[in-house]
Amino acid sequence: MKLGVPKEIIPGETRVALIPDTVAQLIKKGAEVLVESGAGLAASFLDQAYEKAGATIVPDAATLYSQSDMICKVQRPVMNDALGKHEVALMKPGSVLITFFQPLVNHEIVQRLADGKITSFSMDAIPRTTRAQSMDALSSMSTIAGYKSVLIAAGSMGRFFPLLMTAAGTVPPARVFVLGAGVAGLMAISTARRLGAVVEAFDVRPAVKEQVESLGAKFVEMPIEEKTETAGGYATQLSEEAHKREVEMLHKHVKDSDVVITTALIPGKPAPVLVTEDMVRDMKPGSVIVDLAAENGGNCELTEAGGDIMRHNVRIIGPLNVPASMPVHASQLYSKNMFNLLALMLKDGQFDLNMEDDIVAGTVITHDGEVVHQGVKAAMGPALERSTA
Repeated sequence: MKLGVPKEIIPGETRVALIPDTVAQLIKKGAEVLVESGAGLAASFLDQAYEKAGATIVPDAATLYSQSDMICKVQRPVMNDALGKHEVALMKPGSVLITFFQPLVNHEIVQRLADGKITSFSMDAIPRTTRAQSMDALSSMSTIAGYKSVLIAAGSMGRFFPLLMTAAGTVPPARVFVLGAGVAGLMAISTARRLGAVVEAFDVRPAVKEQVESLGAKFVEMPIEEKTETAGGYATQLSEEAHKREVEMLHKHVKDSDVVITTALIPGKPAPVLVTEDMVRDMKPGSVIVDLAAENGGNCELTEAGGDIMRHNVRIIGPLNVPASMPVHASQLYSKNMFNLLALMLKDGQFDLNMEDDIVAGTVITHDGEVVHQGVKAAMGPALERSTA
């Protein structure tokens, strides 16, 4: 089995799917690994390190794709302008792709993969189970995003985070409000606390209260009688009435905060708007909002994806692809997640698709010319039916 690691071509992507240490482990399991020249350079992993690990360096993407039985990537496949071909078209029919590609919303990519008879796995579809934790790349990347969001806020605010007692007087600590207490939110809480801020956090899932309080933050509670969590542990979309009450309750806490960090996402849907323009208008001048949901529409009504803007004397930052700003550890964690998934499917160096395995079955999106993931099939709906008619 030849595993190919291409250089990521989406602008701003600095991560690499497999690092040299992981490559060495895969070779020990009987795989052959091909790495496109320069694939790890932006993450500080040089070609020489891959060669030392036992990989073969190939000169370009066309060669890599044509020779690989499996492609390991970070980002979704896109058009390669230099070659004039889509990355899916560069793959051999019957080959395997493992990457992040958000199949619940990127239906055109899903259809390309099915039409190309590519067996594809999306790393954001890893089941939220105990057994799959070591493969959960979403959590790994969210950890980085949560950490970095606080550093972005601290570097963008004109005041200290911690309480300081100086000869010139006492500086009160910054007040930080984190919306969403998933992996990113919890990491943001712990990082803000380490910097000395007073932290509050809110989540529609009451089960996370204990985790928030264990990090030294105050959990903001709101009684919600409807279901707020999926079987996989994700937050659900609230009813219109519950969401209205949620926004009204959040207004006071947002208004009193120096920093608001938003992390709330709903799989397959636009990010819920939790911070309205009225809230921003009521915030103190010089306050900062870091919206980690910017790529999905934003939790703040005024967020501009990729933007750093001032509105009502409040700085609103909507960073994109935050993990790519820390490519060394982001690549290291992602590579480990990838290896643990591959270990389920590589037997003596050969690919073995065991659909009886719940992790494999939950992560595979297309196989043998068809969309096989039930959630993706439901999301594509009539469009999928027309394409197969």
